[in-house]
Amino acid sequence: MNKNEAIKLVEPHLTKERFEHSLRVADTAVKLANKYNVSIEKTELAAVFHDYCKYRSLNEMQRIIETSSSLPKDLLLYHHELWHGPVAALKIEEEFGITDEEIKAAIYYHTTGKANMSKLELIVFVADYIEPGRSFPGLDKVREMAEHDLIKTAWMVSRNTITYLMEKKNRIYPDTFHAYNDLTRLLDGGNKFEQ
Repeated sequence: MNKNEAIKLVEPHLTKERFEHSLRVADTAVKLANKYNVSIEKTELAAVFHDYCKYRSLNEMQRIIETSSSLPKDLLLYHHELWHGPVAALKIEEEFGITDEEIKAAIYYHTTGKANMSKLELIVFVADYIEPGRSFPGLDKVREMAEHDLIKTAWMVSRNTITYLMEKKNRIYPDTFHAYNDLTRLLDGGNKFEQ
């Protein structure tokens, strides 16, 4: 499947604004993939499909999580905004035959992050945060860092997300803490990827 085919499949499932966001994430992710030597084809698919299930009904996503043998049930204890990535990772295989584990993982973890992210996972995680349609304090610093250091950028995204959730007194999914801790470890000991 190529990017244009993926776009046609995704568009009917998203609002106009969310579809445009997905296209911007894809463009941003491809720029990062070029910079950090990651497959453009995998990056495009992961980025285009990252919000594929964003507007599935909460009942449907809850049922999928409850009945899936591969999704952790503790997702249901956290805000439903976390559900669409893991659900989409399942649905793209079920509905479109996309079985590539790297693509599915990048979609699964694009909201929470996790420890030991691959470069593709880092790119989709970062691109979703820095795409040009977003605007909030401190974002320019994160965008600037993306030009130089993927690990440091993902660390900034993780830190900012945790800070935001704490300020809102929201619960934070454990993978988000694991991502932050792992990225901090990498920064302390050097990057695990050659830039």
